[in-house]
Amino acid sequence: MGPTPRRLFVGVMSGTSLDGADAALVDFSQPSPRTLAFSTVPFSAELRESILQLSEPGTDPLDLAGRVSLELADLYARAVEGVLVAGGVDRSAVSAVGCHGQTVRHRPDLGFTIQINDPARLAERTRIDVVADFRRRDMAAGGQGAPLVPAFHEAVFRDPARSRVVVNIGGISNVTWLPRDGRTLGFDCGPGNVLLDGWARQHIGALFDEDGRWAAAGKTDEKLLARLLDEPFLKQAPPKSTGRELFRLAWLQERLPADYRTVDVQSTLTDFTAHSIMGAIDRFCPATDEIFLAGGGARNGSLVARIRALAGKRPVAVTDTLGVPTQHVESMAFAWLAMKCVGREPVDLTAVTGAREPRVLGAVYAA
Repeated sequence: MGPTPRRLFVGVMSGTSLDGADAALVDFSQPSPRTLAFSTVPFSAELRESILQLSEPGTDPLDLAGRVSLELADLYARAVEGVLVAGGVDRSAVSAVGCHGQTVRHRPDLGFTIQINDPARLAERTRIDVVADFRRRDMAAGGQGAPLVPAFHEAVFRDPARSRVVVNIGGISNVTWLPRDGRTLGFDCGPGNVLLDGWARQHIGALFDEDGRWAAAGKTDEKLLARLLDEPFLKQAPPKSTGRELFRLAWLQERLPADYRTVDVQSTLTDFTAHSIMGAIDRFCPATDEIFLAGGGARNGSLVARIRALAGKRPVAVTDTLGVPTQHVESMAFAWLAMKCVGREPVDLTAVTGAREPRVLGAVYAA
């Protein structure tokens, strides 16, 4: 009997943090998926500003949306080409590319979500089938449309002997609870990097607070922290999802005191993110044995230290210790979702998004 044929998929993801597009080349031939290569293509400053403009309610020029869709498709294509070269794999060996697109509006309260992308152009550029538009099928089935990655977390990170939480800290943070004797629960729990990055851009001219060093130089304003933690979304029971529509600098400005030091606000925002995450775990994920972090926020030393302080005796580690690097998790998840779509396998998000039943997520754009 010959070797098992490889099942290769590429996952492409660009998140709320607006740092760039990540691509992962993933082999699903074995019981545990394996990343063969990983590539990142950063956003240009112009593209980032255009996306930010589209993400602000009330600023939706159609020409800008169309242009950004084309630019993103070209950037995603570069990420795919980069990961194929890095993995030494010919495009003909890849079954499909799963591309999430760039979320510019997420309104589950109104029943819609918008991810900017041009999957037809991406299929034309890469000459590989593209699976896109994952969220809207879930919404059509009565779900929130997000988060989607808990289904992948369940497939890859579940341990039948341990009640485990996986936290993805992107622009928005989401929690996946994997209890050893129950159903998977997943939900957005509040801001991840979105406020931290926005405040850093506005006040120190940096895209983000490198390793949380600026926050570490400040002192948390406990009264401001209490006002931030009073946000009703944090206490709302799952299923729930959120985005820049709620957690943006205008939301923060409404809660700032008359006098403040910008560095103290950054420290307070770092504590706010940590409290939002651990508060969600304490409130909705009882008897958690261990916590694993993924996403860009897992590389923020100041934030991780504050999460550990709040976690008490519960160990906090990164998903690298489970065999999946923190930066690979989301793009791997969309490679996995593409595989599910191509195989017409329903994904069960009923306990995550509130969808009525498992559904096949995504639409296929043939090469």
